[in-house]
Formats: sequence, C-alpha cells, structure tokens
Amino acid sequence: MKSGALRNIRQLSASELNKLFAEMGEKSFRATQVWEWLWQKHAFSFDDMTNLSKELRAKLSEQFSFPSLKVDAVQYSSDGTVKSRFKTFDDHLVEGVLIPSEFRFTACVSSQIGCSLSCKFCATGYMDRKRNLNFDEIYDQVVLINQQNMKINDKKLTNIVFMGMGEPLLNYKSVLQAIERITAADGLAMSPKRITVSTAGVSKMIKQLGDDNVKFKLALSLHAANDRKRNEIMPINETNNLNSLVEALNYFYKKTGNEITLEYILFNQFNDTVDDAEELIKVYRQIPADLVNLIEYNPIEFARFTKPSEERVNFFMEYLAKNRVNARLRRSRGKDIDAACGQLANKAG
Repeated sequence: MKSGALRNIRQLSASELNKLFAEMGEKSFRATQVWEWLWQKHAFSFDDMTNLSKELRAKLSEQFSFPSLKVDAVQYSSDGTVKSRFKTFDDHLVEGVLIPSEFRFTACVSSQIGCSLSCKFCATGYMDRKRNLNFDEIYDQVVLINQQNMKINDKKLTNIVFMGMGEPLLNYKSVLQAIERITAADGLAMSPKRITVSTAGVSKMIKQLGDDNVKFKLALSLHAANDRKRNEIMPINETNNLNSLVEALNYFYKKTGNEITLEYILFNQFNDTVDDAEELIKVYRQIPADLVNLIEYNPIEFARFTKPSEERVNFFMEYLAKNRVNARLRRSRGKDIDAACGQLANKAG
C-alpha cells in the first residue's frame, strides 16, 4: 500500500499515541517506546523498532505509514562541505548541506521541493515548486545530516539554517512544527537560538512569527536596498516592498527580541557601488539588525550575474565599516559540488 493511503504515524501526538495503545490493549510503556523511536532514536521504519515484538510492529505497519527521507546521493567538497540529495516517499528529490568549520557544524536544510519565488540569482528559483515538505521530512534532513557529521567529524550539529531549497515562510506550519520537534526535550533538544530561518521577505508571515513568539533567529535575504533593483531580482518584492519588510521586522523584534540578520549577495556592478552601500546603510538603520552578512555570489548557468572583484568587495566592506555597520563577509562553501548559497538544484555529479 502506498504511503499516502495510511495515516503517517509521526502525525500523532504523544497523547494520541497513548490512546491508540490503550485501545489496542497494549501497555502504556509501549507508546513511550514508539515515541522514542520516532523522535529520539531516529527509526526510519517500523522494522527498526527492535524492542517491540514482531507482532506489534506488523500491527502498526497495517494501520500506519512511516514515510521517511532516504539518502539518494552524497557529494563531498574539497573544503569539507557535504551535500546530500534526499528522496521522499513519493519520489521527489530535495537537498541538504553539512557545513563544517572549526567550532561550528551547520546543517543547511530545505523547506520545499523546488520554489515558487523565481529569484533571478538562485538555481532553485528556476525550478517549479512541486510541494511543501512535511514537518517530519524537514526533521529527517536534520537527523541524517547529524548522523553524517557524527560519522565524519565525530561531533553533533551545533547549528541549523533554513537556507536550502524553498521559502520557509510559505511552508509556515510545517517549518514551525519541525522546529518544535528539533528543539523539544523529547526530540533533538537543540536550542532555538542555534536555529536561523531565512526568508526572501513575506511581510505578513514575519509578523506572524512575532505573534507566535518564536525563539529562533531570523534572516532576511535582502540583496538590494531599493525597490526597483529588488523587484528586478526578487519578484516577491512587488507584493512585499522594503517599507512593508522594515515594518514587519520591527514588529517581529518588538514581539520577540530575537536576533535579525540582513543577507546581501554582492553582484558585480549591480548592487556593489557606493550608492548601493548608502541605501543598505539606510535600511540597516531602520531595522534592529545585529549583522549584515555579505555573501559571495556563486554563478549559476541561467543567471546573468557575475561575482565582483576582491577589490570591489573589500571597498564595499570598508565603506560599511566606516559607517558603523556590523558587517562580515561570508565565504562560500561547497562551490565545487554546487552546494553553495543559491546553487541547490538537485544536481549530483
């Protein structure tokens, strides 16, 4: 029977699971054991639940599906970055990246299969959005990347960034549900302060994050600090302009006090002039942002943009510093395996 026909067991809450086991005439500790397998011991099938009897496992598999992500392909970069292509139960592909550094081990995860926003500099933006990822599929990415990191670096993940494929705030419910499980004591028990959700800028949903009093950090993919240029490269700006984003980010900060980062990819002779820096400074001063992350552009085959010279990058950085903007340059990782910022497109070589 196909996964979609039965209810996914991971959609049950702990109390629903307890009720189910009581109705089945099973002892309550069995429900606890299954819950642990689902969220702490990271079973990927009923067969993995080795402390349950074969009969009970068979009973569960008759009543429930257990769709989980499978690793479909892995690529290793010369700089230590690892890109994984995962396959969903319904045969879609999605990518996640392990980015190790000296003290940080970061999982970059996806929230959608493809993307509907069509940003002109991003490989995922040239793909169709097939569907949203379910919360347990997002959770599986983190688990699988953590297992990779344990195997390669003998360390647990320290950080998670929602900067992979898709727009997290257009899959709002599943992203928040995944983060609940990632941060729960009976899940991965990771601090929400180590999680950053990056958005292309959906003003209404940024405000919703504030109303929901989330605990994680927020990053805005800005990339241009005036509406004309931003409309040109990010069509979402036509309905979520800079004024509305400034207002939404201030609302989010007032409600949560959480850290906000502005992300700004430098494109040669498009957004890297003194005028562009001035406009960026103006936006930065209207938002309680902790940091501007300047990002090296990673060329993709469909886009007309190129990377600025080191001189232009350094000049831009110095201009911001001179004007008391807290900015840092984020060097790209995993470029040689199409794993860097804006390059995810389900390619595996």
